[in-house]
Amino acid sequence: MGLDTGQGSAMDDAFKLPDDCTTMAEVRTGVDATDRALMKLLDRRFGYMRAAARIKPNRDAVRDEARKRQVIDNVVADARAAGMPEAALEDIWDRLVEASIAYEMDVFDRTRG
Repeated sequence: MGLDTGQGSAMDDAFKLPDDCTTMAEVRTGVDATDRALMKLLDRRFGYMRAAARIKPNRDAVRDEARKRQVIDNVVADARAAGMPEAALEDIWDRLVEASIAYEMDVFDRTRG
């Protein structure tokens, strides 16, 4: 299950870092490569949701508002330190965590419900 996490093709590796880009084609290639890398990381993250569904003692343990707040606060702090847009990343992570909770509940129901 999941995306291929092996070595990328030569095309995956043929991108410039943002500061080295001089054309929009290079920017787009870098964005596409970054999106593929993000998908691999998201696949891993959702794998942890499958593990949580397997490990948690009951369905009521799936939603943990204190943990959700901790995860989002960590992202906001990291965004602030990196000079990235805090509010936008807080919103993205809120949606990501909610999607993760829904996925974990679905996995729990399919495998243990």
